[in-house]
Order: sequence, then structure tokens, then C-alpha cells
Amino acid sequence: MTIVSRTKVRASSWGALFDCAYKWEYEVLNQHRKAVGLRAALGTAIHASTAVFDQALIDGNTIKPADAAEVFVNKLKHPEYDVDYTQDELTVKQAESIGLTLHTKYCTTIAPTMRYESVEAPFMPLDIDCGGGVIVQLTGTMDRARVASGKGRRIVDLKSGERAIVGGTVTTRGHAAQCGTYQLLDDHTTGKTSEGAQIVGLMTSSKPRVGVSPVFDARKVMVGTDGQKGLIEYAAEMFRTGLFPPNPRSMLCSPKYCARWNSCIFHE
Repeated sequence: MTIVSRTKVRASSWGALFDCAYKWEYEVLNQHRKAVGLRAALGTAIHASTAVFDQALIDGNTIKPADAAEVFVNKLKHPEYDVDYTQDELTVKQAESIGLTLHTKYCTTIAPTMRYESVEAPFMPLDIDCGGGVIVQLTGTMDRARVASGKGRRIVDLKSGERAIVGGTVTTRGHAAQCGTYQLLDDHTTGKTSEGAQIVGLMTSSKPRVGVSPVFDARKVMVGTDGQKGLIEYAAEMFRTGLFPPNPRSMLCSPKYCARWNSCIFHE
């Protein structure tokens, strides 16, 4: 096979491709970034501090929640990316309070129940043959996610947001594409088979809560079943044709979240 093109894509962005491919193409392939809101920055900072805490436990080191909390505060107040502080009705002080509460809740109630093997582990690149000599290579690390064992090998993905927990239940809807991608890449990298995925919800509302979802099969969403195509086949068609369809019904179809909004005609 003659390779016409090989496109490298961060595995951590893969889930967003299936929300609005038109937005994803502009922001990921064309590299037009938009400043994030403070609530998103809050989530990123929590992920960083909890990762430090979990990695210390894996390494057999003694660590207290307060030790890793310093990482949260530093990441929140000194972000490595552009933040639009007017986007959310939230002050830095409020974000810090919410984040420290979530960090402590996670470290004291969630982490002790998990047996992690790795935290945000790097992947061995995985090529997807899209046909016609077009190759997409998934690369990067398992951002914000861990591999857990003990109750079956599974991908544990931390998700933050105001609606991370709804009605007392951790939201899993919309996360299967990302988790399924991580399952496939972990299988490819380690040679082991993961049995499913699990979401840890970190609710960033004024009343912070944490929770864990049941284990679910995210892999089948990517690879499909005997009677149904998986998302990988749909993605391959997008890359082969260069057509990335818009989704004006996406929850992120808003000037607040989409860098392509001003030039997009489909949300009219």
C-alpha cells in the first residue's frame, strides 16, 4: 500500500471528533485554539493534583491530600494556556474553594477504593488505515485517565463539570468514544485486555460532589458489533474524504466553546 498521508492525532482529542467533527477539524487539525473558561481551568487543575496524588501511591510513597493540593493551586493560578476569566460566572477564589473540596473528596473517598496500575500513561502509536493510502496515527498519553485492576482491568477516566453528576448518578453518556479509544490504545500498548471503562465524576458546581459510575463497555462503541459499524469506521471515512460534518445540536455549539463559531454557517 502506498501511503498518501499520515496524520498524527492526540488520542485525548478523539472523543470530541464525534461530538462536532467540524469544530474538531478547525481546532485540532487546523490548530485554532480558543481560550478556555475558568471552570475548565478548574477541572484541568484538579486532574493535575489528583494525578500527582495517585502516582505517589503507585510509587509507594507517603502522601497526604494537602501535599498534592499545592499542585492544584499552582495550576489554577498559573495556567499554561489562555483562560477567559469572563466566560463563567465564577471567581478565582470560588474556583479554588470548589477545587480544593473536590481534590480532598477524591483523595479521601475515591482513591482508596482504586488499585491503579498507571496514571496518564503514554501510548504506543496506533495506525488506523482509512483506505486510499490515508493513515491516522493516534498518539499521546491517557490524559486525565488511569488503568485500574482488582475488579477487572479497566480504564478510569476523571470527568469534571457542573453536570458531571446528575440526580446522584455519574454521567457516562457521551464519554464512550474517548474511553473506548483509551481501551484500544491500552490494549495495543500493554498487550493486555481491558474489560471496560469507568467514570469518576467531579462536579464543579457550588456544591461539589464526587462519584464513580458502574463499569461499562466502551470498546464496542469504537469497534462495533457483528451487526453495527463502530465509530472507527465513521472516523476513517471522514479522514479519507476530508469531510468533517457539523453538529449544530452539539452541547458545545456556542461562541463560548467553539473557535469556529464566527465562520460557521451551520448554527444559524
